[in-house]
Amino acid sequence: MLPDWIYDAIFLTAVVFLLGVYVSWRATRLDRLHVRVETARAALDAALVRRAAVALELAASRLLDPATSLVLATAAHEAHTADAEAREFAESDLSRALRAVMDQPDFAATVSARPEGQAVLEELTAASAKVVYARSFYNDAVASARTARRKLLVRVLPLAGRAAWPGFFEIDDDPPRP
Repeated sequence: MLPDWIYDAIFLTAVVFLLGVYVSWRATRLDRLHVRVETARAALDAALVRRAAVALELAASRLLDPATSLVLATAAHEAHTADAEAREFAESDLSRALRAVMDQPDFAATVSARPEGQAVLEELTAASAKVVYARSFYNDAVASARTARRKLLVRVLPLAGRAAWPGFFEIDDDPPRP
């Protein structure tokens, strides 16, 4: 028969081991959530760039009157070149400009009557829908990461390392009606 202190040492070693496994699992999960946020952000950026490119294509297509083309091209250019701080405002302005252009009376019928018009409208509609989905996925990933980072264990043991606190991307992304 073994002395009692050996059983205590084995028990303590098992508890420390299981605690180490749990902490490692939490750290790995948090890392995966941060990777998910970064991946979703890259997809969102790609969708926003694509929407701005299609808006510029529509503005340059001669399907619109010159004033409308100028307003749309300016909004698309501002959205495409905005820095991180002004990006949300610029993207919201582009969304409003797209809605203002496409909500004009008989806009869809007039543009669709031209040979290349229907293709541009379909591309713009698809690009706008992708922005809505990409922003939704990104904000969901941010919410999951923020929830995980609020846990006591993550705060007590700095499991997030030096990763920046993820922020939501809030824009007016209501797609224009074709």
